[in-house]
Amino acid sequence: MIQPGKSIRTFIGSKDFAESCRFYEALEFEIRHHGKGFAYIQISPGIGFYLQDAYVKDWCENMMLFLEVEDLPAYFERINALDLPSKFPGVKVMPIKQQDWGSEFFIIEPAGVLWHIGCFK
Repeated sequence: MIQPGKSIRTFIGSKDFAESCRFYEALEFEIRHHGKGFAYIQISPGIGFYLQDAYVKDWCENMMLFLEVEDLPAYFERINALDLPSKFPGVKVMPIKQQDWGSEFFIIEPAGVLWHIGCFK
């Protein structure tokens, strides 16, 4: 390896940048704006992604992110209590599913990006 990496961050699009920022703030993620239509969304120290004011339907609706958490049932209950589908059109929160490798639940965010929130066995 030439040099060890410090982090890896993906870029995701948004159908409505302001609405996506509100959505991620509702998830209690930290929004760090880096200019018009571009922000770093921090989930926790050292973990985050870039949100862009750019929308390509096929790109957004085929984008998936996986967030590993320590206590999946508690995280799911916290997300469920936020009642995001009633606040953001198109948002869906699906129940926890048991998998061979662990368990996960899904969130479809305002632009159609699919979040896998999971915990390994």
